[in-house]
Amino acid sequence: MKIGGGVVYECSRATALRTLFLFRRRTASGSRSVRSSSSSFPDHISFIKDVAATQPPQHLSHLLKLLKARGESIISPGAKQGLIPLAIPLAKSSSDALTALLRWPTAPPGMEMPVVEVWKHGVRLLAKNVDQFIHRILVEEDAKNLLESSGMLFHVAAEAGEKLYKKGNFAKSQISDIDVYLLRKVGLFPDVLERKVMQHFAKGDHVSALVTGEFYTKKEHFPGFARPFVFNAEILLKVGRNLEAKDAARGALKLPWWTLGCKYQEVADIAQWEDDQIDYIKEKVTAEGKQEDLNKGKTHSQVALDEAAFLLDLASVEGTWDDSAERIAECYEQAGLHDITAFVLYRD
Repeated sequence: MKIGGGVVYECSRATALRTLFLFRRRTASGSRSVRSSSSSFPDHISFIKDVAATQPPQHLSHLLKLLKARGESIISPGAKQGLIPLAIPLAKSSSDALTALLRWPTAPPGMEMPVVEVWKHGVRLLAKNVDQFIHRILVEEDAKNLLESSGMLFHVAAEAGEKLYKKGNFAKSQISDIDVYLLRKVGLFPDVLERKVMQHFAKGDHVSALVTGEFYTKKEHFPGFARPFVFNAEILLKVGRNLEAKDAARGALKLPWWTLGCKYQEVADIAQWEDDQIDYIKEKVTAEGKQEDLNKGKTHSQVALDEAAFLLDLASVEGTWDDSAERIAECYEQAGLHDITAFVLYRD
């Protein structure tokens, strides 16, 4: 349902388009200076301020320098074609892995702008924030032996690196396992926790594997992300606890599908849901479905937010992000999240 018969949306959409035009004009006219001063990456900083309408992470420029020093190609923050519209691209590796920031419309606590890997069906969490990711990169560099590490990344990280991690701390800790060090001293990372689970299985310690898998799913660890529940479902299935695996998979599908870390169908199979959930969500975004929610007492803003979330879920199934971007932007506008509209619509 459009606010005021669509007038508010049309006016705000015009504002959004002006924002896009001004940003493109400014970055185009300053393209020479952007290239010559790439050390500070002003295009990413200004994009986050002007288009994503939020505060850039303090050490974002340092992270971009680190990614470049690791051999990744820095890419335009507006190169969003074919990607989930909430991503702010940063860099692409030689294997085409795309690192980005996630700009939540309504961020869960402690997850204001996480670092993610973007893929066709959504995102995979790399770190809860830029500082945590930088910290991890430096620890992993420090853990290499002297023949493998030139120390260049510490030089590139500059004052941000000195603030977050002191070279030599890993050795001084006398912790031999880098994964243990990361979990104790840096923070929780999905891939590290999953690796620990699989190591427990390799040792035949199923109890520790299951305990770690359950720990992974605690809602305060990775709020808003479904991947921990998917992984827990997979390990429950691995030990023959099929009913619990089904429940875990169904729990995962109550969270954003674009955070599953795998294709929707893989989780739906464990949940023993065929197309029921997809049909249910398609019904929820119809005029009848939205009116039903309004009749139940939901506000227009909440219904609009729900519709945006449902559309993101549906787009994640086949990775058809660009087909839904305009309608998703309209939903955020109707929900009163005016700053998100231009960001969702933006494409280089």
